[in-house]
Amino acid sequence: MTLLAATRSEYTKQFTTAGWWVLGIVLMVYVAFTAGLLAFVFGGVASGRLSGGTGPAMSADGVPALVYSTASAVGYVFPLLIGTLMVTTEFRHKTLTPTFLSTPRRGVVLGGKFVVGILVGLLYGVLGSLAAIAAGAGVLSIFGIDAELASSDTWVLVGRMLLAFALWAVVGIGVGTVVRNQVAAIVIVLAVTLFVEPIIRTLGGVVDGFGEVVKWFPSAASDALVGQTIFGAMGTAGADALEWWMGGLVLLGYAVVLLVIGLFTTWRRDID
Repeated sequence: MTLLAATRSEYTKQFTTAGWWVLGIVLMVYVAFTAGLLAFVFGGVASGRLSGGTGPAMSADGVPALVYSTASAVGYVFPLLIGTLMVTTEFRHKTLTPTFLSTPRRGVVLGGKFVVGILVGLLYGVLGSLAAIAAGAGVLSIFGIDAELASSDTWVLVGRMLLAFALWAVVGIGVGTVVRNQVAAIVIVLAVTLFVEPIIRTLGGVVDGFGEVVKWFPSAASDALVGQTIFGAMGTAGADALEWWMGGLVLLGYAVVLLVIGLFTTWRRDID
């Protein structure tokens, strides 16, 4: 089986099941709610309506970008999850057995997942960006703040978020190849993204010197790639943020390392 055939097979597996669009709907609702809430807070403060009427407490410059970047800042866990499920679901339901029988070259199968993972990640990026922009721009308009939809900077931000989503999906595939057990993989993903990294990044923002380490973490690299996010705005104590292109390379590096480890270890084992 060629890479094209493996990609076609993987595409069929992913888009003929309900999992991808269910997660997509949850992503849009979650991102829209978060972006709308941030737009309300930032818009209210920037307009002076949430500061007791004494005048703006912060500038409106950059507020739309912070709001829109919510799509990747809080939504990156979704492409990470779908990428993980692309692999672990096959181990769980033993669908890899006929796939490997028809395609003994397991690297080709993994390559097909890589291609489709990028496609799914981009799709989630579009959904998340639409939700963040729709909710955020709508709320900001209530406070009379320019949504900056005509600004090229806004669409550069969206383009970087799409790239971040695609890379997170590939990172998820890497996680799935290393951790075959679906429950364990999901627990690890949620624990790291919702608890471990946020706590460590918070420490990186207040402990001098620790920020030099924290900025190389996956979520910090993702924020650097996007360029302007609510978490990235907090900064890291005593450390300069990575350049956007460096953030992208770091995130890609995590994906490549996980995929290589999985390819030469777990991926080569017999299916239980």
